[in-house]
Amino acid sequence: MIIKVCGMRDGANIRDVISLGIDWIGMIFWSGSPRHVSMIPTHAGIIPDRGSLDTQCADNSFKRVGVFVDDMPQTIITRVVNYRLDLIQLHGNETPTMIRNLRATLDPDIRPGIKFIKAISVASPEDIAKYHDYEDCVDYFLFDTRCACVGGSGRQFDWSILNGYDGSRPFLLSGGIGPDDASMVAKFTHPMFAGIDLNSRFETEPGMKDVTLLSKFISEIRYSGNNNKRYEQDQ
Repeated sequence: MIIKVCGMRDGANIRDVISLGIDWIGMIFWSGSPRHVSMIPTHAGIIPDRGSLDTQCADNSFKRVGVFVDDMPQTIITRVVNYRLDLIQLHGNETPTMIRNLRATLDPDIRPGIKFIKAISVASPEDIAKYHDYEDCVDYFLFDTRCACVGGSGRQFDWSILNGYDGSRPFLLSGGIGPDDASMVAKFTHPMFAGIDLNSRFETEPGMKDVTLLSKFISEIRYSGNNNKRYEQDQ
């Protein structure tokens, strides 16, 4: 299971979270978010020209995800280069054509092998059908709770709605997953379920994650997952 922690912008906090064995770190480049990563040293703590994500984290096996909302392609390209992004997560009304053109610009000349995630806001079974428009141009979907804001609502949607997803792309489950949900996540099943996205429910303040809460949650989810596998093997 991929474990992605999103909304991060403090270098020391990123280093501490990476030490827990997190797979993906999400950085939000949408100015409307309270977790927005700016270029200001005291704000971001991850200044691109210092390569601080490399120097501060001994374990470089994690992936860097940049989160964008209806941003200009050139701005996205700049962030990819400056922050050495491995994945681009698109949370707005980006068109399939825009995504195809952006991939063609980046891969292979600028960032070979870069991956794309399309976020889809979910409140009803009908929302799932939006994936059809993007299935041939992204690598992952992220299903999040529909809200007035752009993610980070801290609320969950009815995960049973995802029974209606029959696409070929793996997806991440997002939206209000909190410290008490490890058992529920471990029990969730879907053939294309690839991982989870954690954010506001693990924060001490916007952009700062509670490492103790995350550590406990990760231990619980891995323990529950291993127990579920043992149970299935015994049946």
